[in-house]
Amino acid sequence: MDRDDPLIPRHGGYRKLKSFQIAQLVYDVTVRFCDRYVDRKSRTRDQMVQAARSGVQNIAEGSQASGTSKKMELKLTNVARASLEELRLDYEDFLRQRGLAAWSRTDPRREALIARRCATADEVALWAREVREGTIGQSGLCGRSGPGGQNESSAASTLSTSSTVPAGPNSSFYPAIAANSALALIAVACGLLDRQLAAQASAFEREGGFTERLYRKRQSRR
Repeated sequence: MDRDDPLIPRHGGYRKLKSFQIAQLVYDVTVRFCDRYVDRKSRTRDQMVQAARSGVQNIAEGSQASGTSKKMELKLTNVARASLEELRLDYEDFLRQRGLAAWSRTDPRREALIARRCATADEVALWAREVREGTIGQSGLCGRSGPGGQNESSAASTLSTSSTVPAGPNSSFYPAIAANSALALIAVACGLLDRQLAAQASAFEREGGFTERLYRKRQSRR
């Protein structure tokens, strides 16, 4: 009984959660985005960074709290989901207020970014630059040496200048790509968190929380 129903079950391990990994990527991308495109004196800048950070931190805190409180895990995971929703609205506002187009859910650029499975903000910047320069093919994976790799010399030369915002009449195109890229990643993170919340709610309903485990453990010792 003890092995099957420990009083404090295994918990934490949030770094392995895909939702945490994508939320952390969204945070890194947002910090970089705000540094380049949002006025440092704007309150929106701080709100966007804090919302992105909240998404990451609350996933981690909820995972850690799950050992003794499934209710707290649910609450904090939902806070993470709400924070990313707030961030999504900020990016949508950025596009709308500047007359920039938002990509539809079926836009091939959006689908290509998701398929590329970037792990770092530098990889997202590389992809965005390829879109800006028109070097992304129909698959959205231009520059890769194969399904699981990337042409290293091409990546290195591009990353060295990826932080430079293109000048000229089409310079607004780059922030539009950056904002839409962030929105695509936020959508992935939100989808993962929706499924995570559903699984947590189901487990809580089925197994209960710390109080129920404590009761079962006491009963087993009688």
